[in-house]
Amino acid sequence: MLGAGLDSPALVVLDERHPGPSVRPVSTTGETVTADVVVVGLGGLGSASAYWLARAGVSVVGLEQFELGHVRGASHDHSRIIRRSYHTPTYVELTAGAYDAWTEVERDSGQQVITRTGGIDLFPADAAIDPTTYRESLDAVGVPHEWLDAGEVRRRWPAFDRGTMVAGDVHALFSAETGIVPAGPGTALLQRMAVEHGARLIDRSPVRSIDPSGGEVVIVADGLTVRAGAVIVCADAWTNRLLAPLGHRVSMAVTREQVSYFPTADRDDLAVGRFPVWIWMDDPSFYGFPLFGPPDVVERLKGSEDCGGPEVDPDTRTFEPDLAMEQRLGRFMADLLGDRFGVPSTTTCLYTLTADRDFVVDRLPDHPHVCVGLGAAHGFKFASWFGRTLAELARGTTPGPELADFAIDRPALTAPPDRRAWLV
Repeated sequence: MLGAGLDSPALVVLDERHPGPSVRPVSTTGETVTADVVVVGLGGLGSASAYWLARAGVSVVGLEQFELGHVRGASHDHSRIIRRSYHTPTYVELTAGAYDAWTEVERDSGQQVITRTGGIDLFPADAAIDPTTYRESLDAVGVPHEWLDAGEVRRRWPAFDRGTMVAGDVHALFSAETGIVPAGPGTALLQRMAVEHGARLIDRSPVRSIDPSGGEVVIVADGLTVRAGAVIVCADAWTNRLLAPLGHRVSMAVTREQVSYFPTADRDDLAVGRFPVWIWMDDPSFYGFPLFGPPDVVERLKGSEDCGGPEVDPDTRTFEPDLAMEQRLGRFMADLLGDRFGVPSTTTCLYTLTADRDFVVDRLPDHPHVCVGLGAAHGFKFASWFGRTLAELARGTTPGPELADFAIDRPALTAPPDRRAWLV
């Protein structure tokens, strides 16, 4: 049911058909400005930070190296999964904050962001991802869920009865709260609302240096210098390039991933309400959605492989789909849901994976006016929570205990990336 659990009848569904007023960036040439806080990077996390700062009455300038809404990073396309199910109690508790922070955006904007669909995490026998950690973490936090056998999955969602994967010893963890947040439209909404609250967003302004000395932070970008009390860095794949001159480096890998949209005329059992968000919890791991999105994509079913792409340089990566990955996903989709799909269309994005795939939400220990946010390639569902939290850090709030695992100086971020840690 669209908008289940929301208490405002004025909400309208957020998608490309109803984006609201456009955000008009500000062109600059050799300008020097001042602000309370500067946000570097205006993808999902940075746009949310600008929104929450401006909403609190803080003077904020947001800088984006590309055009707003670009497709070179990780905050575009139509859909991301939002869910309560996670592998640790810390993350399960944070998901409550994720839903709450998005709901605040919905109330403020009058637009629906979360579409609740229900979701299942599918675990084959001897899965590479341990279902016990998920079930115990949900139990520890008191989040309702169900443990279903393959027969019950096929009974509730007949689409899975068309394929061969959900059979035998496959079990599923079902959560009714799982759903979809729209990445591209959601980021655009955060930008629009930030501007409405007074933020100044400037695109096509790559940051060349961050100088936190002298009791303030000086940010030099192309054609612009900003003096501020604090800076929030949400540069994702480009984070280390900004942190290195400050003596910091996060151990991470940047990979080129892709999602495919599979056309089908046989889709009655794939619609929202009849089909859930799903994740195949094994190695390789795949995930997908019910039919969702604007008219040009809603008749195609979206699926993807998690962490299946090659490591790349974010500035030189190509945008051409990997045919082997596309075919591997296509075979899995047919095995899961039956041979009903045509040739897919495929688009690419970047994953920025920290060594342990945990977030970074912290101030630099030696430069407390510099805050850093990294979503570790599963952060968009938390984007509004990131923005609210980073805004508080930039304003001097003492970090809470829930951020202890996301410190930028934790030992795991000095070790080489471990692919086994990415299976979550």
